[in-house]
Amino acid sequence: MLARAAAALAFAILAAGAQAGQLRYCDAPTEMTHAERDRMLRFAEVVRGELEGSGQRVALLSRAGLDLSRFGERYSHAGLALRSSAMAPWSVRQLYYACDEKRARIFDQGLSAFMFGMSRPDGGYVSAVFLPDEAAAPLERAALDDRRALALLRGEYSANAYAWALRYLNCNQWVAELLALAWGGAPAGDDEARAHAQAWLRDAGYEAHEFQVPFAPLMWLVAVIPWLHHIDHPSDDLARGVYRVSMPSAIEAFVRARWPQARRVEFCQAGARIVVRHGWTPIAEGCQAEPGDRVVTLD
Repeated sequence: MLARAAAALAFAILAAGAQAGQLRYCDAPTEMTHAERDRMLRFAEVVRGELEGSGQRVALLSRAGLDLSRFGERYSHAGLALRSSAMAPWSVRQLYYACDEKRARIFDQGLSAFMFGMSRPDGGYVSAVFLPDEAAAPLERAALDDRRALALLRGEYSANAYAWALRYLNCNQWVAELLALAWGGAPAGDDEARAHAQAWLRDAGYEAHEFQVPFAPLMWLVAVIPWLHHIDHPSDDLARGVYRVSMPSAIEAFVRARWPQARRVEFCQAGARIVVRHGWTPIAEGCQAEPGDRVVTLD
């Protein structure tokens, strides 16, 4: 029973969303030692080097912010890394939950700070997906267009927002809908932006991730956690304990299917070891390198 309750709690804090700075939910930031902070900054420089050397101007960037491994998910939070960001090259534009204001906002964050949002101070996983020029160019324009980015900021925040409803949204849903505006054309007006984006995603074959949570504790948590809801989910899904939520894995799968030329680079850090892998095969748990991977030793 304790294992089930723990799994429910893990789901309750899925999807990413968070406060400015650490980009976590409304709890204390993870404490890091000086050595851990130094390694994380050096890890960020390895990621930055790959972004800069890609020849691209935008990348879909995901991080393993919260531990969703019991649900088979490595990544919890996605954003768009932009070489031409007004903040700094390769800053990440994303949606986050402003705890003090109890609302979602669009937030530009430097790459190092983005990576400090990982839950484990001794390391974690980051994924970057690079698109062919015909997809990357309109995505960069859409991501840098404040009006279009804000047009999707409609609806209350919910960490487990249903992917096909307009009442709520989470950070990954915002990314998915921004892809739709970039590749599916602009709607008639800002009020129709989210409906237009979701209709295009459906037609294009986008499939949200299905979480299977076949037990009741999650429902109890909804009453006490302000950023978790289930009233937007279809009753048939709830009866089966299914939550269809936009997650980085779903977005990456959609991008790969639509643009087979897309390239993926995955990074992981485990203490003093960094592994960099080009390709769509994920790095094994434990940050284990295989032939062809690049290994960087920090100490």
